[in-house]
Amino acid sequence: MDVKSLTLIGIMAAICCVLGPWQIPIGPVPISLQIIAVCLCSYVLGAKKGALAVLIYVLLGLVGLPVFAGAKSGGTALFGPTGGYIIGFIFMAFIGGLFIEKAGIKKIYMQIIGLVLGLLVCYLFGTIWFTVVNTKGINFTQALGYCVYPFIPFDIGKIVIAVILGNAVRQTLNKINA
Repeated sequence: MDVKSLTLIGIMAAICCVLGPWQIPIGPVPISLQIIAVCLCSYVLGAKKGALAVLIYVLLGLVGLPVFAGAKSGGTALFGPTGGYIIGFIFMAFIGGLFIEKAGIKKIYMQIIGLVLGLLVCYLFGTIWFTVVNTKGINFTQALGYCVYPFIPFDIGKIVIAVILGNAVRQTLNKINA
């Protein structure tokens, strides 16, 4: 990997670390800016490098940096009820990045489809994990009601913001040949 790629991966992991802790607590799963950061990784870096930046973010949180929603960190955050969503971010970045790489800047509808599919995979990982870890006997359908349905409008809004920002950043990087 070249220096430019390593630098961009580091910058995007740092952006995840800065945006990740911001949250609005509304229940067991908060509204956070993590989705925007993950989508931006997909735009700037593509599939593999975007997923790598998110993986670095996850590892930084695992070793104790307070980078997850609500400034949480460590194994308790990663292996707790919402940890599946954090792991799902890696797959979300990869899937979104694949579609963005293939679609290019002009096919925004394909970019949105990729980001939404990535979000669905993140929801799936997170909801399955939530039902496994939760000790209150919540089934998958109930977990969807707690952890997914209330967030859909917010997450779609975050994807729209990320599409606007991501395309602007991608066009700027293309202009300066970065």
